[in-house]
Amino acid sequence: MRRESNGHTLQATALVHEAYLRIAKWEGSYRDKQHFYAIAIRAIRQVLVNHAASRRALRRGGDRSRVPLHDDLVLIDEPGLDLIALDDLLRQLEGLNERQARVVELRFFGGLSVDEAAEVLGCSSRTVDGDWQMARSWLLERLSSIEG
Repeated sequence: MRRESNGHTLQATALVHEAYLRIAKWEGSYRDKQHFYAIAIRAIRQVLVNHAASRRALRRGGDRSRVPLHDDLVLIDEPGLDLIALDDLLRQLEGLNERQARVVELRFFGGLSVDEAAEVLGCSSRTVDGDWQMARSWLLERLSSIEG
């Protein structure tokens, strides 16, 4: 979010507060640190997608909201990405390969490294890296057809 324009309406602090409000109801029911990360990252994803959807609704179908990506987490070679389209595609990917969708969610929305995502998912770093590569390719193909 630090690369976002000055006029961007969702600041990092607001994102954290909104995500906290969503996960507060789960307080004390986390199995472990990995479970907490998974819940927190899902909440961040929901806040970002809901914010993008409300901005689009306010514009009555105008330009889609764009969010910049960290260089290590780039899904496509653009300064930003349509979060609503990404969320729709992640839901499709969940039906095909749930672990790949979780890897994208943890790495993209949570900013976790391959090793950190492997710890959360309880699998090897090699598995997460392979899932990340496959999911990125799958998403790139579909996002390119949407934007192209």
